[in-house]
Amino acid sequence: MSDTAHERRTPPPAATLRPGSLGTADIAFFVVSAAAPLTVMAGVAPLAILLGGIGAPAGYLIAGITLAVFAVGFTTMSRHVRSGGAFYAYITRGLGRPVGIGAALLALIGYNGMEIGVYGLLGSAGRDTLRALFGVDVPWLPLALAGLLLIGYGGYRSIEFGAKVLGVLLVAETGILVLLAGGVLLKGGAHGLSGESFAPGQVFVSGTAVVLAFAFAAFTGFESTVIYRREARDPERTVPRATYAAVAFLGLFYAFVVWIVVQAFGDAGVIAAAAKDPGGLFFSAITTYVGGWAADLMHVFIVTSVLASLLAFHNAINRYSLALAEEGVLPAALGRIHPRHRSPYAAGIAQTVLGAAVVLAFWAAGADPYGQLLLWVNTPGMIGLFVLQLLAAIAVPCYFRRVRHQEGALRTIAAPVLAAVLLATAIGLVVTHIDLFTGASSTVNTVLIALAPAVFVVGLVLAWWLRRERPLLYANFAAEPAEPADPAGPDRPAGPDRAAAHDQPADPSRADAPPAATSTGPVAEPAPAAKEFTES
Repeated sequence: MSDTAHERRTPPPAATLRPGSLGTADIAFFVVSAAAPLTVMAGVAPLAILLGGIGAPAGYLIAGITLAVFAVGFTTMSRHVRSGGAFYAYITRGLGRPVGIGAALLALIGYNGMEIGVYGLLGSAGRDTLRALFGVDVPWLPLALAGLLLIGYGGYRSIEFGAKVLGVLLVAETGILVLLAGGVLLKGGAHGLSGESFAPGQVFVSGTAVVLAFAFAAFTGFESTVIYRREARDPERTVPRATYAAVAFLGLFYAFVVWIVVQAFGDAGVIAAAAKDPGGLFFSAITTYVGGWAADLMHVFIVTSVLASLLAFHNAINRYSLALAEEGVLPAALGRIHPRHRSPYAAGIAQTVLGAAVVLAFWAAGADPYGQLLLWVNTPGMIGLFVLQLLAAIAVPCYFRRVRHQEGALRTIAAPVLAAVLLATAIGLVVTHIDLFTGASSTVNTVLIALAPAVFVVGLVLAWWLRRERPLLYANFAAEPAEPADPAGPDRPAGPDRAAAHDQPADPSRADAPPAATSTGPVAEPAPAAKEFTES
């Protein structure tokens, strides 16, 4: 009787994210959708052409190659570090806990900035679409708030639901651009097709620096593949494949579409057309080569492109918040997972409330949804993610220098070091041309640029406080999760960082933390890498 009563009192096991839910294509849908290809092309590429000339397509290729080099070391780390913290876990392993905690805070603020600012774009694009198609003027705020509710619901549902939605929306936005390309190619462009955009004399010009600044920004979000590791099928293969697929698709597709729009107006006429009406360049091209009905569809698909980007970033933020709640850095309540949908719904609700608060604050201040809500909130987030990429690139050789591994020097030293140099250059280009992203005064731009380093410094201070006041939580930060079996199979040798994961104590100050695992066998001496990581 007592055993039966005890069983009745035993609570059911806590829900977890659903492993094995996402394949390569699903994860690629999330990260490509976050980049919002149609919105980037129709909204930003005309400025790249206007300021950088007809060599703009090559700028997107250069940015794609740079990020592919970064992905070499980044995905190599994903095979050795399994923590749900992704960016901050990699940085912690390579550069120590203080830098890792600073990176965690920067990631949280950066991804929130990238998402919340886009609600201003949703309100602005939705308003413009309704005006263009139906001749009605609708305030931007109701559209932005409706988007908040839709995205909140999408994040509340299962990850499979989100992947299916994003798959449909991504096909729609890329399909309309493919339709434009087909029309231009079939009609031979304005004056015949030309490859002059890729000639050295058009690429290596002063305006290319501006194009590169825009081009690197167009890839923002591609690195979030690793966030879905816990829900991926065979993550050691799926995550790298999705990362390379996303970078390759975006780099080639961006370059191709920008080249197509150059051909639509001709090498000699596209800059004048972009100067006359940059916002209407793509709509004018598709009207000429396909028809007015296609331009109407493009208006609609720009709105769905923005929604897809919002949902992708919302899911990424929820999983970062979940990881930090499980670490004990954020409140434990944010770590709740829905028992049926297996989604981090509590983090999603909190993120939706935060987004609503920021949107309402900008509306109450009379701010412009595009020029201020989007650009002022989005830009610091973009800079923050660039800084995270740079720190992650630096962390890769530092990590592999200290651990036993069988990876080659190309993956662990050459590619990450080259990526760090290229990413530092990209950050310099973006900061130098920040006025093109914001259209704001020098004072506002200085504040926006300073936000990312300021958040990182706050993270360093938080790390110092945790080390003093909650040392066990600090010691367990970014620890490797326990898994019942190695997903790569029993023949794969465990890395020293995996052995270290089970030697780290749980923090008793976290009431929701599970008790530390016990072992009946002898405890092995931690590997050298584990010792260094524990002491950092």
